Amino acid sequence: MTTANGHPSVAVLDGERSPADMPTASASAPLSAQLLDRIDRYWRAANYLSVGQLYLYDNPLLKRPLELSDVKPLVVGHWGTTPGQNFIYVHLNRVITEHELDMIYVAGPGHGGPALVGNTYLEGSYSEIYPNVSQDELGLKRLFTQFSFPGGISSHVAPTTPGSIHEGGELGYSLSHAFGAVFDNPELIVSCVVGDGEAETGPLATAWQSTKFLNPVSDGAVLPILHLNGYKISNPTVLARIEREELDQFIRGCGWTPHYVEGDDPETMHQLMAGTLDTVIEEIGEIQLSAREHGETTRPRWPMIVLRSPKGWTGPKVVDGVQVEGTFRAHQVPLLVDETHPEHVAQLESWMQSYRAQELFDDDGRLLPELAELAPKGLRRMGANPHANGGLLLRDLRLPDFHAHALAVPAPGAVEGQDTLVLGSYLREVVALNQPERNFRLVGPDETVSNLLGAVFEVTSRQWEGRVEPLDEFLAPAGQVLDSMLSEHQCQGWLEGYLLTGRHGLFNCYEAFIHIVDSMFNQHAKWLKVTKELPWRRPIASLNYVLASHVWQQDHNGFTHQDPGFLDHVVNKKADIVRVYLPPDANCLLSVANHCLNTRNYVNVIVAGKHPAPQWLTMDEAVVHCTQGVGIWSWASNDQGSEPDVVMACCGDTPTLEVLAAVSILRDELPDLKVRVVNVVDLMKLQSESEHPHGLSDRDYDSLFTTDKHIIFAFHGYPSLIHRLTYRRHNRDLHVRGYNEEGTITTAFDMRVQNDLDRFHLVQDVIDRVPGLGAAGSYLKQSMQDKLVQHNQYIDRHGQDLPEIRNWKWDQTR
Repeated sequence: MTTANGHPSVAVLDGERSPADMPTASASAPLSAQLLDRIDRYWRAANYLSVGQLYLYDNPLLKRPLELSDVKPLVVGHWGTTPGQNFIYVHLNRVITEHELDMIYVAGPGHGGPALVGNTYLEGSYSEIYPNVSQDELGLKRLFTQFSFPGGISSHVAPTTPGSIHEGGELGYSLSHAFGAVFDNPELIVSCVVGDGEAETGPLATAWQSTKFLNPVSDGAVLPILHLNGYKISNPTVLARIEREELDQFIRGCGWTPHYVEGDDPETMHQLMAGTLDTVIEEIGEIQLSAREHGETTRPRWPMIVLRSPKGWTGPKVVDGVQVEGTFRAHQVPLLVDETHPEHVAQLESWMQSYRAQELFDDDGRLLPELAELAPKGLRRMGANPHANGGLLLRDLRLPDFHAHALAVPAPGAVEGQDTLVLGSYLREVVALNQPERNFRLVGPDETVSNLLGAVFEVTSRQWEGRVEPLDEFLAPAGQVLDSMLSEHQCQGWLEGYLLTGRHGLFNCYEAFIHIVDSMFNQHAKWLKVTKELPWRRPIASLNYVLASHVWQQDHNGFTHQDPGFLDHVVNKKADIVRVYLPPDANCLLSVANHCLNTRNYVNVIVAGKHPAPQWLTMDEAVVHCTQGVGIWSWASNDQGSEPDVVMACCGDTPTLEVLAAVSILRDELPDLKVRVVNVVDLMKLQSESEHPHGLSDRDYDSLFTTDKHIIFAFHGYPSLIHRLTYRRHNRDLHVRGYNEEGTITTAFDMRVQNDLDRFHLVQDVIDRVPGLGAAGSYLKQSMQDKLVQHNQYIDRHGQDLPEIRNWKWDQTR
């Protein structure tokens, strides 16, 4: 007889066998008869709770015959992965206790919520956080009723689940989160269950390579458990269908040593899993001991487990004549129980009775003491481990005085600087100050040097466990920079895991390619949104992005590297989560970065340039300006003492440059025109205070932008975003210029021309909008059109911008 997966089947434990009939502990059977019995009963208890969560509204202990009214009106959830995860959890409990391990559990399969909720309930951590879900019959009813029920909890492992650092709604990031959690956590082991459907995603497939960055001396360990149950929603999984030899070669080719636990007979599988876990825990210990005490520097092959068990293990084998267990039909709800399937009530009751609850719980619904003893104690319980509630462990960063890194700006525009180069010197000191605590990481996909943050390598290295060649730079087994993997997914996942376990960090990336992690950002923002509503979840350090190599100057890269749309994506999220900053110069960037590194429970997005550009504000001025988030630049305006004729607004370093250049033309050619210059650093200031905590009141917005004057707004990103943020404001005369999806390999100024963001187009916009400029306005408009023709002819002939563009400076005599 074989299972649906084609593997040898052993007779299922019949439940009538007494502990005395079970094997005694030995090398091949490491569990004693008594311990085997208790582990199996604990597993059955977890399975019973899981089925109850899926189906039951009432009658949690089946003290009376089950009726349709005891079943939820709408049964939704996922069973297929759940019994396998319950099996893993109880066995991890044993090794945690026996080896005194510091371990957390990351559940990769998407909807294994019943398993993690049920197991944290059995170990007591769930009831400690949610006292109304008590460890008695009433608590069981509440546990069951709340699952996938209005006002209750979701069907996947969520922030509401104790012990979780991983949102199970979207697949692919579990292994990245696991590695992020163990960086700089030398005593921590993360057991990461990887679903075989999840293993088909790009991020997960790449994450196997994370061992090349794991230092066995200063980092903890990740124990992946690849759960091959054979199916996704309605299809087989790739890794479950390839030959054993091919699977083994794949795993070993990724640098792991696989250990296999395969079958469907509980007694046999318990013994196999126990022995295998003992082996891998010993191997992890040997690797760490060899590196930490004996100086072994060879990159290790870390152990992992391949668990092959039937989909929907221990569930209904056949429903309405169709096989369910071991097939894709067990993925979600294996048994429909509703008004159109009343005959399934008896089958559900039989299924639940197969776990023999009377051997698991007392009459009051409490787990029997001899089973409760199997769970670890106190903070060793995976649902209570503080690493899974990282705010408990969070300590403030030691930050340098950012003023010490300021550029000297004797007058607006008097000097040039490279903004991210200046930021790099500040981050160098952040890294240096926090080296003793090892609680800060800089991540990026091979772009730290390109984005001019390379000063950090004066005090640390790129962490790298691979082979090092003589001409390599900044590679070492230990370092606070993770940028040697060309994968935005891994950078995001590593940093999320690092933050969620109580540390700090910053992700630097090319602006156009941060889109690769759009969905990962979504999940983290959703996580933060939910955790803010959970008092027991302590705030964690903010997720900080620095987006450089931005749209407005790509040099040799061209159109493929031009996309500022991440900003549009970010502002979709809840207003109390997201913050967006576009500092116009280096001193403003320092002020913003220092602020962001001090914040908690936000996603902060900073867009900054790396090319030489005019510097506008002294450090003191920058601090004031960034604290306000938006303000009138009086030194660039000439409307003091009167109403402006036009408001020239700018947001972003390049738009600021072009607005000021346009203002200089207007001031020279139309000296009677009253121009007000408003610079925006904090993008969310544009929203109403009723929509975002940073938003300006209508009164303050009107005092800056007026209620009736034309606003010519030069924006770093897509123009529609500004209209979206300001659509409720009184002043409707808003005209935004920004990126319009035009570009190629060209000069920096020509990028602006192609998108109508340049000074010549901005001047024409003013002339077109402001009435009463007469002949002077007409002649100036013609002059601007002539300049655009000259520009095109010049770059076609010389391959660089006009001298008057390259050499332009703000005239301080205005």
